[in-house]
Amino acid sequence: MTSITSRENAQVKAWRRLAQESHAYRKLGQIWLEGEHLCSAAQQAGLAVHTLVLSQSRWDAQELERWWPAAVSGGRGDGRLAVVVLEDSLFAHVSGLESAAGLAYVVARTDVPDQLQAGVATVVLDRLQDAGNVGAILRCAAAFGFKQIVALQGTAALWSPKVLRAGMGAHFGLGLVEQATHGDVAALAVPLLITSSHDGAYVHKADLPWPCAWVMGHEGQGVSEALSALPHTPVRIAQPGGQESLNVATAAAICLHASAATWA
Repeated sequence: MTSITSRENAQVKAWRRLAQESHAYRKLGQIWLEGEHLCSAAQQAGLAVHTLVLSQSRWDAQELERWWPAAVSGGRGDGRLAVVVLEDSLFAHVSGLESAAGLAYVVARTDVPDQLQAGVATVVLDRLQDAGNVGAILRCAAAFGFKQIVALQGTAALWSPKVLRAGMGAHFGLGLVEQATHGDVAALAVPLLITSSHDGAYVHKADLPWPCAWVMGHEGQGVSEALSALPHTPVRIAQPGGQESLNVATAAAICLHASAATWA
């Protein structure tokens, strides 16, 4: 066990970036998972943990046993888990939460699979900007049997702290491919389904294929012309109340559930 008390510690500075900056994990090659829910989900998924970080007030043998991960990736450099204790005020300094959880895992990004798979049920995110929407869609995808998220360039960073919190552990049951191209979407080798406000069958009546890839577009601009030019099936959502459009996460929940209902 290592105890750290200084804000000037290089590791503390790196963790603060991971906990508070959207793209830091891409630069630093690590992911910060804070709080009991995310850590429990990582445990259940068997994710290899690099470092276990506890606040001073949570540091005791019972907490250590409870949060000792099932798999480790050698945070000490010798194949063993690194355990670090931070003073409560220092943990709060690192944390991106309003109330610091006092518990975090650090995992290496290389331990998270990100290879595109063809032929599996997929959700394509086309330049979605809102982290809450992205996280909510990941939760829906995991709940309704989809196996992969393909995020095009311009989409909110999938492993950013805000998306992780909104995803509530869904990340660990999905293959996540970031900064994908239109060519990657074409290579999925499953039927593409794109929602439309005016074209296609209503989703609750449509004969939906499985597996498939649902394309969810930018909150304001919708699906890009380049993606719409790919062979696809347009589908629309009935809105008898007359609203102009639905929030993209709400639309995704409706569409993904409709797909799940066809094979459940």
